[in-house]
Amino acid sequence: MKPSTRMPSLRALRAFQVAGRNLSFKEAADELYLSASAVSHQVRNLESFLGIDLFVRKTRALEFTEAGQKYFKFLDGMFARLEAETHQLWAEYGRRIIRLCVPPFFASELILPRLLALQSLMPDTDIRLMTQPSLMKVHPSDADLSILLGTGDWPELAIYPLFSRRIMTACSPGFKKKSGLSSFEDLDGQTLIVHENRPHSWVNWAKALDIKPPRSGKILRFDSMSAVVQAAAQGLGVAIVSWPLSENWFKSGALVRALDDEVQTDEIFYLAHRPEEHEREEIAEVIDWVINEFQVNG
Repeated sequence: MKPSTRMPSLRALRAFQVAGRNLSFKEAADELYLSASAVSHQVRNLESFLGIDLFVRKTRALEFTEAGQKYFKFLDGMFARLEAETHQLWAEYGRRIIRLCVPPFFASELILPRLLALQSLMPDTDIRLMTQPSLMKVHPSDADLSILLGTGDWPELAIYPLFSRRIMTACSPGFKKKSGLSSFEDLDGQTLIVHENRPHSWVNWAKALDIKPPRSGKILRFDSMSAVVQAAAQGLGVAIVSWPLSENWFKSGALVRALDDEVQTDEIFYLAHRPEEHEREEIAEVIDWVINEFQVNG
């Protein structure tokens, strides 16, 4: 029978190599930023692929089988050489690149104003900033790091909570003066600005405040938070904006609070990456920088 030309996954090979070096799934898990069960599962997949047992599993330890010992020696050398060659390639021919994927409004309001400082901190690394929809809840396969908005339900990723998403009503100073906004009831008949990805935002806002949703005179819909904020700043109506993402618009005076309201949502902005990315020195540096810049304690 002709042997298969398929190859096992690199992730499974790496899990076996690290587990073999430590002879422990738990210690391998700590090194790879995975759970011990995930490492064990990867090794099981490799054994199933090969049709060979690589470890003898004991109560508190692992032992190599004869085949496992032989395969480990080969893989350990292979990964050491791969790491050395990769670093040599970086040193001789190229610059390091970090692909950071963030929601568009987060990028324009928080990342871009600080990008020069990050580049100064890492002059030998290129930062490739990518944007995806503002409700992005999946870490893109082509990104090294991403900013995700959600409740933290990404068991396959390493995540760091940055800050909670808060919302409030906002409009231009001129609009507020002209409309005489002072109470929730004053929103009835006003032009309300809506983000198309959050069509129920006004209903949810009212529910959080235990009030009746406003009866709009007109609704303006936009497909980005940037457009929502700009429309409000131009005096077109009242919008629900995110804080602290919109903070600079208030500081500049382009926006003012329409009413005395602030709602704490259950959504949190997280920095996320695949666990193995933390092994890259430049990734670890950016993680530290993002946490230092944006993480709110408590």
